[in-house]
Amino acid sequence: MSDVPARWTVALASPRPAVSLVHGLEKIEASIREAQTAGAALVCFPEAYLPGLRGQDFPVFEWDGDTQGRVVEVVGGMARRHHVAVILGLEWLDEPGRQIGAAVFGRDGSLLGVQTKNQLDPSEDHGYVPGHDRRLFRVDGVPFGVTICHEGWRYPETVRWAAARGAPIVFHPQHTGNETDGIELTTFGSPEAPYYESAMRMRSIENTIWFASVNYALRFQESATAFIDPNGDCHAWQPYGQEGVLVRTLDLTAATGLLARRWAPERYVEARA
Repeated sequence: MSDVPARWTVALASPRPAVSLVHGLEKIEASIREAQTAGAALVCFPEAYLPGLRGQDFPVFEWDGDTQGRVVEVVGGMARRHHVAVILGLEWLDEPGRQIGAAVFGRDGSLLGVQTKNQLDPSEDHGYVPGHDRRLFRVDGVPFGVTICHEGWRYPETVRWAAARGAPIVFHPQHTGNETDGIELTTFGSPEAPYYESAMRMRSIENTIWFASVNYALRFQESATAFIDPNGDCHAWQPYGQEGVLVRTLDLTAATGLLARRWAPERYVEARA
C-alpha cells in the first residue's frame, strides 16, 4: 500500500493497575507524554485499564455511562494535545451490556471507533457480554487491527482477519498474571513460562506481520509487554513487573502479510458424501 510509511514509531504502555479514575487518567497522560517525547505516533494500553478487569485480585472502581463518556472526552483531549494516537483498553457499556473494549483515538483526538472483545475467556462470562464485529483502524496511513487478550491467545483468526485485510501490525491489549502468587519470570520466552509468549510469536509468524502485545506491570506477570517482528522473533520487551513505556520504530516493509494473504477459506468447505 503506497500510503503506508516504511517506518513507524509506536509505544506500549505498561502501568500498574489504576486505584481510582483520577489515578488512572494521570497514568494515561504521563504515558502519552512519554510516548510523545520519544517520537511515537501511537501508544497502546493494556486490557480494560479503566476501570480494571473484573474478577482479578485488585479492586475495580465505579464505572457507568457518564464516567465512560467523560473518559472518552478527556482521553481524546490528551491525544489531541500531545498529537499521539491512543488505544485505550476500557470497559465499554453499550446496548448489549457490559463489554471489554479498546477505544481508538486519532492524533486529533477523535474517537475512531471501539474494538470489542468478541471471544471471552470462560471466566469472563459472568461479568461481560461479547461483541460481534471486527474493525480495521488507520493512523498515519497505517491500517491496524486490535485483538484483546484471550482472543489473541486462543483464537488466531482474530489476528488473521486484520492481516488478511492489509494490516502490517495488530495490537494486543492483555491482562495476564496477578498480584498475589505465581511464577516470577525474568527472561522472555523462558521454557518455564506459560504458553502466552509462544502464542505471541505464532500470531506474528503465521501472518508475517508485527504483533504488539501490552500487559499490565504485575507482581506475578505471566507474559511480557513486547513487540514481535514478522519473523516471529522478539524485537523488544519490557522487564516483568516494571512500569514503563516501551517505544520502538518498526520496519513496516518487513510485514509483507504474505502468509495471511495466502489464506484460502474456500478450501475449507465441508465435504459431502
